[in-house]
Amino acid sequence: MKSRKPILLPKAQRVISILGENIKLARLRRKYSTQQVSERANISRPTLLSIEKGNPNVSIGAYVKVLMVLGLEKDINTVAKDDDLGRRLQDANLIIKERAPKRTR
Repeated sequence: MKSRKPILLPKAQRVISILGENIKLARLRRKYSTQQVSERANISRPTLLSIEKGNPNVSIGAYVKVLMVLGLEKDINTVAKDDDLGRRLQDANLIIKERAPKRTR
């Protein structure tokens, strides 16, 4: 069975690329080598390099492992935390509709 490449919108690809770049910068600021981070995260070095390049084929679990090694796992918890649009949509659905009066025979 052939594996398919994920089809991403350009904006989604940019988001993943920026995340990978930020992870690489965080690693370099801490002066960790790719070998150190990959061993501590229990992933292969090529997987870490794929993360840093923004490869969309890498699992989110691998991203979380690397963020934990870098001490940035709290950042992942803020994703979709303050979902104003979602809350407004939820509140709009909570409005109770008035029923029409029952017909009498």
